[in-house]
Amino acid sequence: MSPPIIVIAPDGFKGCLSSLEAAQAIETGLKQGFPELTPRLVPMADGGEGTVAAMVAAMGGELHTVTVSGPIPGMMVDAVFGLVAQGRTAIMEMASASGIALLPPGHYDPMGANTLGTGEMIRAALNLGVDKIILGLGGSASTDGGTGMARGLGARFLDRHGHEIALGGRGLMELAAMDLTHLDPRISQVAWIAACDVATSFCGPQGAAQVFGPQKGATPEMVEQLDLGLHRLAQLIDTQLGLAVWNLPGSGAAGGLGGGVVSFLGGRLQSGAALVAQTIQLQQRLRGADLVITGEGRLDGQSLAGKAPGQVAQIAKSFNIPVIAICGIVDPTFETMQQSRIDAWFAASPYPLAPEEIPRIGPTLVTACARQIGTLLKIFSRIEPGRFSIDHGSWDTNRWGA
Repeated sequence: MSPPIIVIAPDGFKGCLSSLEAAQAIETGLKQGFPELTPRLVPMADGGEGTVAAMVAAMGGELHTVTVSGPIPGMMVDAVFGLVAQGRTAIMEMASASGIALLPPGHYDPMGANTLGTGEMIRAALNLGVDKIILGLGGSASTDGGTGMARGLGARFLDRHGHEIALGGRGLMELAAMDLTHLDPRISQVAWIAACDVATSFCGPQGAAQVFGPQKGATPEMVEQLDLGLHRLAQLIDTQLGLAVWNLPGSGAAGGLGGGVVSFLGGRLQSGAALVAQTIQLQQRLRGADLVITGEGRLDGQSLAGKAPGQVAQIAKSFNIPVIAICGIVDPTFETMQQSRIDAWFAASPYPLAPEEIPRIGPTLVTACARQIGTLLKIFSRIEPGRFSIDHGSWDTNRWGA
């Protein structure tokens, strides 16, 4: 009997493992528990960190590094983006230039953080002559509605006295006018896709500030100010450009950068997980598999609403392949939300980890969790045929052999 084929397709575990590292950690644990199984690694992403690596690996290409402004004033970072399709398409993550992971925990700046570096990274790609840019939205440190990105490409945002406002969400409180006359003219010659993992609106109760501001260190008062600033920006976009981004699904991704891509670049928003799955040919790579293991740092309702685990599970279920998820934390309400798309889920850590513990012991915990799953699958394979069965289509334990 041939050993089971297990596709390992996790997203990254934020602050701990990239999607490739997570897949490798899970593979190591599974093989420790069940050496005979056949793993098939398919690292996933959904527009956030890991998107460039996953898509460049699948499509072939090369990586470029450029030094740009970081997410907070005075900070410089080395941002990495990919070139594929004979150098005609650039694939980038805003998180590489403007991401919250670039900042030490406790050193966030929710009012001053901005996306200027993302605009500078885009300009570097334009200088290489690309005609298509895929920009992954996720993991942002800012709530500036994409104004920083636009400033990096030549736009100006002014107060009522005609002076340029401060970078970041704080400046939006003083916003009175936009000057887009000096935007880089090459923008109109490029096809733009913003890959996002959330359907958050630009502003309001379900907007970027209200939903994600607290995760970026914003106090309730700051959240209110940031949301007011996004309202002012949305009103100007509506007045000057005739675009209503207020409630556009996905426009609130990356602190409103989704709306900025639509407004200032003429781009369109697309599910990041679906885009990555299509690019890496996930459907084809699931064929013939007996089991799929996915996962991410936190498993919650959003995991099934645009994020990588939900996309993996959806495609797996179309082939009637069972799905297991490994994660760092499981939201208590996940069981009521998951609607049977994921058959079983496991938290790698038996207790909540302090931020400084996550990168240190997180990988070991993920491997240990996978080892237990592998051991359990090994036990299933040894059970006498007919005494134990799992009715999951292609997941037939009896054919695995002893």
